[in-house]
Amino acid sequence: MSAGNPDSPERRDYIDGRLLRLVYYWANVVYVIGAFLFLVFAVVDYFMSPANFRFFLLLRCLVAAALLFICFLHRVINGKRIKKGALYFLIMTAIILEAGVMEITILRLGGAASPYYAGLILVVMSVLGLLPLDFPFAMISAATVYLIYIVPLVVRGGLDKNLPLFINNNTLLISAIMLGLVWRFCNQRRIVEVLGLQYDLDVEKRRLETYSTGLERLVEERTREMNKSGLMLRSLFRGAQDGILITDKSGNILKVNQALCDIYGFSRDSLAGANIALLETHDNDALFRQRMERVLKGETLLYETRHYRKDGGMVSLEISSKVIEVEGEKLIQSFCRDVTEKKKMQAQLVHSQKMESIGQLAGGISHDFNNILTSILGFSELILFNKDLDDSVAAKVRAIEKVSRQAVHMVSKLLSFARKDHFEPVRFGIDRAVDDALEMASGLIPAKITLSRQRGAPHAFVEGDPGMMGQVLMNLIINARDAMPDGGTLAVKTSVVELGPSNLDIGVDVARGSYANIHVGDTGIGIPENDIPHIFEPFFTTKGKGKGTGLGLAMVYGIVKEHGGYITVESKPGAGSVFNVYVPLCAEQSGPAKSAGPEVPGGETILAIDRESTVLEFMKETLSGRGFNVIAVRDPVRGLELYRSNPGGINLVITDMVMPATDGGPGLISDIKTINPRARVIAMAGNNNHGEAGGGYTILEKPVTPGRLLAAVRKVLDPPV
Repeated sequence: MSAGNPDSPERRDYIDGRLLRLVYYWANVVYVIGAFLFLVFAVVDYFMSPANFRFFLLLRCLVAAALLFICFLHRVINGKRIKKGALYFLIMTAIILEAGVMEITILRLGGAASPYYAGLILVVMSVLGLLPLDFPFAMISAATVYLIYIVPLVVRGGLDKNLPLFINNNTLLISAIMLGLVWRFCNQRRIVEVLGLQYDLDVEKRRLETYSTGLERLVEERTREMNKSGLMLRSLFRGAQDGILITDKSGNILKVNQALCDIYGFSRDSLAGANIALLETHDNDALFRQRMERVLKGETLLYETRHYRKDGGMVSLEISSKVIEVEGEKLIQSFCRDVTEKKKMQAQLVHSQKMESIGQLAGGISHDFNNILTSILGFSELILFNKDLDDSVAAKVRAIEKVSRQAVHMVSKLLSFARKDHFEPVRFGIDRAVDDALEMASGLIPAKITLSRQRGAPHAFVEGDPGMMGQVLMNLIINARDAMPDGGTLAVKTSVVELGPSNLDIGVDVARGSYANIHVGDTGIGIPENDIPHIFEPFFTTKGKGKGTGLGLAMVYGIVKEHGGYITVESKPGAGSVFNVYVPLCAEQSGPAKSAGPEVPGGETILAIDRESTVLEFMKETLSGRGFNVIAVRDPVRGLELYRSNPGGINLVITDMVMPATDGGPGLISDIKTINPRARVIAMAGNNNHGEAGGGYTILEKPVTPGRLLAAVRKVLDPPV
């Protein structure tokens, strides 16, 4: 129920309770005052009626004692929760006692003419003026006093003797009673209104206290939440792995976290107040201003840039920036992530992919070039087989053969770079291979170059081709020699190292494990920084015109990759170069390659399929000259039809591995094997990246000479002994 409703039960109960407490309080006051006045008026009795003094004193003492006893009863009643009925009963008892005693004194001292009626006026004034009684009870109380006064006088008679005085006294008493009742009525209303207001104030106070308590609790909760949020934000700010930077709209640094300090190498005090533009590279000045303008316009930017570190180095950063408003001021908040290692890994990956693409290109070129060389070398040897050949013509043919073999060597280097050369792996010690290479190169190293050899891998064995690994070392040694025309030191070291993906100077595709490390360093002229990413590319050379083919390091790169290893280079102009070769260690030994069988003439039927007409003509002339019946076909579909029509009459099929239609050479061989699972097949390839076939055919690598072709044919046709 609302506080402003005057009819609410709670409000009425409150007012009644407070009125009852007031009646109780003032009743005690009236009892004490009445007892005191009754005793004091004994002095009046002494002068007014000395003859009745003792009797009146006795009455006054009895009334005073009765009033004090009633006061005591009030205390007892209040201690047991005061009740209105009991309280009013005691008040009425006290009124009757006081009025009765006063009436006795009136009757003893002249009746209607007695001046003691004034005592009744005092009783009425005390009851109606001081006690906040209910108005009905106040009227009853006043009526009781008046009846106690008037009834005995009427009963005793004698009013006619003192009628004027009685009327005067009675009028005064009635007037006092009427005034007292009016006072009581008005004062009671005022008291009720005041108590009502007090009740309303108490209700509002309790409501305000409840609201205040709730508000305090809410403030405490919000304060705790704010403290928690602040602590969380501070923890996030301090513990973030990315750098956090807050600047004003001019770029002046206001606040940074520890991660940002670690990125730049500066302390917080050094960064505070500095402008972020000071960390930008000079070529980014215009771009930096553009970015600031875009961010201040409300854009959220994510970009990459490079900044200076305290040590003068550069750091690559990925920065996310946006505007935030703090108390009406625009600030720029940036999250900075160090992507230096990521960029390095990306560059290595791009380089690796580029080298792989170049290798595939080199492999494709080598295949086509080997087809040409097969025709040139094959026909050159066939021409030289002619005993009646003119000497001058024979010399020219031998010159053609010599140049062609040089071309074969160049193609071999390309295949090594492309990792498409094939070898039979054997197990060999890395220290022994390095010593053998140094022994072979000893005559190539001039006296003004000092050789430093450190052996740190006496029990390190790798699997591969010792000859190819010797070529790697020879190329690196010769390059080191050429880089030191005025002399210097050539350092060759071997050791065993553990590598994993975290070794970013090796490559992103590094396999975890133990590696043999070959270190070849020189104190020569070094390599320009811009040339380092290209030194392993075919036909790229840092040597002067006519002094290098550009295939040496390309071949080194290919051989190392073919052996499952990695190669790195470190060089600065004027400070020499260091090449590190890493080859995985092995624990098992592989056997040597098997030798080819003897060359024996024959007379079997051979189906030759190749898309190059010159290669077909070479094979037909070579095999026909040794008694074989050769069917030469350029179209693989036509060749397959010929074999299907007479599988038993064809003893051997020779096909190129790169063929149109039929899914290439492997598809053609598969179709032939479907027709005749026991079919004998030789597959010629420009490179041996196809490996040893497991489907019952032999790989013959181009370029092919007559001798190698005949030996391969005989080996396949002759059954094993």
